Amino acid sequence: MDQAQGKTGSGAVASASVANRARRERIRALALTTIDLKSDPFFTRTHHGHYECSLCLTHHSNEGSYLAHTQARKHRQNLAKRQARQAQAAEAAPLPQPAAAAGGRRAPRRATIGVPHHAVERLLDPETQQVGLRISIAYPEIADGIQPRHQFMSAYEQKHEAPDKDYLYLVFAADPYSNVAVKIPNRPLDRAPDKFFTNWDWDNLEYSLTLHYALSEPESEPEPSATNQSTALPS
Repeated sequence: MDQAQGKTGSGAVASASVANRARRERIRALALTTIDLKSDPFFTRTHHGHYECSLCLTHHSNEGSYLAHTQARKHRQNLAKRQARQAQAAEAAPLPQPAAAAGGRRAPRRATIGVPHHAVERLLDPETQQVGLRISIAYPEIADGIQPRHQFMSAYEQKHEAPDKDYLYLVFAADPYSNVAVKIPNRPLDRAPDKFFTNWDWDNLEYSLTLHYALSEPESEPEPSATNQSTALPS
């Protein structure tokens, strides 16, 4: 079998994985010296100490990982699509803004167009044996400039069912659709970036959230369920 030849004294030829890793490190180092994160409107820090790209809805463990993501094709494609949407919106006639109610109260929420199609899929990591869920929601008629968002809600915050401390609610919102709340077991989650993450598919207008439970908990848990909510997410 032919062997790859390198220059004498330079060591073996680097494998493809090593070369790709080195390339990512060069991109990360270059981005750290040339990009000001404070001026990046999509760079946010979560309360768990991680970083998030609000454009692509991806999570990152450090600034270098985020900066490498901004140089990748996915981020550039989403940025181009956002700019195209903004250009189309600017060409359209501006819609009149509702007047604020007396006393500085917020104007009523606009009418919704119903509940989006959603699905809950059970997962099992074959390597760690961690159980998890993938929740997918389709938003084909989502309003321009709006991205879906999610929020956890305890059983005692909601008013639709009798509170049960063994469950909590994962609420999804995107105008002009009604909110969707998925009832899931109240167990510790694995917050590692590859175990808890979201994705917003600009092409298919589908939002998904993937989560895994921590291994310290038993494998059996109650079944998740979905319920529709028309109220706004709590602030």
